[in-house]
Amino acid sequence: MEEEAGEEPGLDRSTAPKDFHFYNMDLYDSEDRMQIIPQENTRMRTEVVQAEDEQELGDEFVEESRMGVSGYLPYGMKRRDPTREQRDWRLGGEAAEAEDLGYGGWGLAGQCQDLREAYRYAHGRASEEYECYVIPEEEDEEEAEDVFCVTCKTPIRAVEKAFDEHKEHEVTPLNKALESAKDEIHKNMYKLEKQIIEMENFASHLEEVFITVEENFGRQEQNFELHYNEILETLAQKYEEKIQTLGQKKKEKLEALYGQLVSCGENLDTCKELMETIEEMCHEEKVDFLKDAVAMADRLGKFLKTKTDVEISAQPDFEDQTLDFSDVEQLMGSINTIPAPSAPVINPQAPNSATGSSVRVCWSLYSDDTVESYQLSYRPVQDSSLGKDQAEFTVTVKETYCSVANLEPNTQYEFWVIAQNRAGPSPSSERAVYMTAPSPPIIKSKEIRSCEEAAFICWESGNLNPVDSYTVELTQAETPEALGVTESVVGIPTCESLIQLQPRQCYTIYVRALNVGGSSARSDPATVHTTGSYFHLNKNTCHPWLTISKDGFTVVRSERKILTREPIPSKTQFTRCVAVMGNLIPVRGRHYWEVEVDECLDYTVGVAFEDVPKQEDLGANCYSWCMRHTFVSSRHKYEFLHNRTTPDIRITVSPKKIGILLDYENSKLSFFNVDISQHLYTFNCQLHQFVHPCFSLEKPGCLKIHNGILMPMHVTFY
Repeated sequence: MEEEAGEEPGLDRSTAPKDFHFYNMDLYDSEDRMQIIPQENTRMRTEVVQAEDEQELGDEFVEESRMGVSGYLPYGMKRRDPTREQRDWRLGGEAAEAEDLGYGGWGLAGQCQDLREAYRYAHGRASEEYECYVIPEEEDEEEAEDVFCVTCKTPIRAVEKAFDEHKEHEVTPLNKALESAKDEIHKNMYKLEKQIIEMENFASHLEEVFITVEENFGRQEQNFELHYNEILETLAQKYEEKIQTLGQKKKEKLEALYGQLVSCGENLDTCKELMETIEEMCHEEKVDFLKDAVAMADRLGKFLKTKTDVEISAQPDFEDQTLDFSDVEQLMGSINTIPAPSAPVINPQAPNSATGSSVRVCWSLYSDDTVESYQLSYRPVQDSSLGKDQAEFTVTVKETYCSVANLEPNTQYEFWVIAQNRAGPSPSSERAVYMTAPSPPIIKSKEIRSCEEAAFICWESGNLNPVDSYTVELTQAETPEALGVTESVVGIPTCESLIQLQPRQCYTIYVRALNVGGSSARSDPATVHTTGSYFHLNKNTCHPWLTISKDGFTVVRSERKILTREPIPSKTQFTRCVAVMGNLIPVRGRHYWEVEVDECLDYTVGVAFEDVPKQEDLGANCYSWCMRHTFVSSRHKYEFLHNRTTPDIRITVSPKKIGILLDYENSKLSFFNVDISQHLYTFNCQLHQFVHPCFSLEKPGCLKIHNGILMPMHVTFY
């Protein structure tokens, strides 16, 4: 911002430094001046900083003298043009002398004083001599931190590295420190996520144990109640039985005694009757007595001969009853006796329950049985002819799940489980088949093809058994905002995939295989650049006389490699034409590549359909469009062949590097001399299907292909 001082007649117009506002003190009354710049503050400020100014300005002057720069004022003041000095500020004698000398040529005598005055202007202090006040613009914001102090763990400015506090400290660029901090945070987040998963699994296990305790308590309570009720019923039954037996014996005793009592009474009555009869006979006459005596004697004889039972038939005491509590004791013992459990029920395999070497097996027990442990048995599932020879393995666990390790990847295993307690083992559960996760796929780096919009990725399964699907994961490597972000393409049924990408980027590609058990680990990474079209030569199409380099970008025909007879005709391999095809990505758009050639070499380059006849020369049919060069007697001949026809074109400068542009959108194929940016020829093609680059060598030599490169500017116009 520039402020112009007031103009007066006879004085030149003066402009203040760009970074300051100047106010002429003569424009204000003394009261106004008091309000704008209090004298006390001005005087105090002048006195306090005078000593500091001299010391600081002295140091600055020495440094400027050593550097040979005397025209720069402190705090960013610009050098003044001698023709535009402050003439309208009515400077004193010393100031006028400084004006004559100019700021660019101060003398040594007045240099310190001039520097002090300039320093006062820069710091906004009053100058009593010039009666003006300098109000500086707001200082720029503090410079942002641009490096990171590793020792102090804090961002600093680069200039602070020279200070004592950070002089000996290790520093690193701020971006690098930011990436390192992000990496550390990602690692800690991964550890934290892992710990969270472990704690969640442990909490789930605790919940299962808690529920199992509740279930076992309920089962034991029911068991005790059942057994005690059974014991009480048994005791009541025994009591009834004993009481019945005792009552029967009582009845028998009483009946026996009653019968004996009746018999005794009858005998007693008979005796009394006989006594009375005998007493009556004694009072009779002799003749009557004798007559009755004989009959009485016979009667008494018979009565006396009758034996009278005078022993008690039933004793009053009862025999002691022995109580048999053996069955009760058995019932009491059965309270602590747990029956053998019933067969467990093994669960079907849950999704993502396996890794490449382990699987988690779960089962349930739907009865109220008490179980002390489980025996989990397993074996790999093979063909029926080999199944009997497979070894079985058994592990003992206490939970209703088990993680079985040391298994083969992508393999089916047969599992069954048995529950055990003190009473014995349960019957075996039904058998269930679980499967481990697949092995990581193997990306075929030599078969990766890409262009600016997409990439074609191929891989090998890496598993003997088939998998359900594949997932391709890609990370964009070069953009900070996409750092660490992974995109996934899921549900790929085959071992190849065409993936849409962003142009001119670098991607890191991974592949995972999936089955019912879960996902495999990541494959080894492969790098894909979407800069131009990228492809390798196809060895399956290569003529036997040609050799492809290890990198897949150079084809060589050697003089020694000559066969005595031509190879057998094939649909995929060139047999008559000594040629090879490239694997171009099947994406419509614009594709560009270059071929490095020798001027004295006979070669043919161009494109062809995949089903081009392999027994014919390139360009000799309607399936190929080619540029052919022959060198005979120091003369170069160039032909642009399609269906055995070529236009009459002469090329004066022999190309050493040929650029080829395939344009699907406009159905064109163009050739260029790369070194001189010259357009050679353009075919108008009917590309009803995808074509492939083709290269042929009629004589010994080599062709080197350059692809994955940006399209030159001159090519974009065609």
